Amino acid sequence: MTDMLQATAEGRRIEAASFAIVDAEAGAHGLAPAEWSVARRVIHATADFDFQRALAFSPGAVAAGAAALRAGCLVLCDVRMILGGLNAARLAALGCSARCLLDVEGVAEAARAAGTTRAAAAMRLAGRAGWLDGAVVAIGNAPTALAELSRLCAEEGARPALVIGVPVGFVGAAESKEAALALPVPHVVARGRKGGSPVAVAVIHALAGLAAEEGTCAAP
Repeated sequence: MTDMLQATAEGRRIEAASFAIVDAEAGAHGLAPAEWSVARRVIHATADFDFQRALAFSPGAVAAGAAALRAGCLVLCDVRMILGGLNAARLAALGCSARCLLDVEGVAEAARAAGTTRAAAAMRLAGRAGWLDGAVVAIGNAPTALAELSRLCAEEGARPALVIGVPVGFVGAAESKEAALALPVPHVVARGRKGGSPVAVAVIHALAGLAAEEGTCAAP
């Protein structure tokens, strides 16, 4: 994924060496090449080979995410920590923007009134505003956001281009991700307790690299 290479020769050397170690230690993995490009970046970002088995891809999920990014979609995040990790210039080159609604005016009040979390209320707001349809939605921290997104897809017809469901935690995290495996939209899910913002960022960066490569290949 040349689009995501480091800017300096030493940075590129270290990155290449790191990916070579990941490939060597992972061995046979059974993932399709595009899926492995996502999984290896997650392993690279976390130094955790458990993700080799924990990541679950719905059919065509990687292609759907890369196509959405290449078309300049919105990347909607559950927490600002994901925004902080994203390479804004890389996304801008694809015509994409990233948003987090957690601190939008009225979200905290809506959460208190509904007896839920700000992350869930923010996802509900995104659904009402029509921002979910066609978006890449990345959930790395809040299982309640993933649960609400699953409800919006099942009950209200929300149709993100891709759901990245990788919230980390002990309360509701594994359960929300198991439920997300039944989403009627393309999805990448990290089963179990592990996940987090670095995982969500790594998935997006892998997809952005694929989107840039495919865009280059498609150019006349």
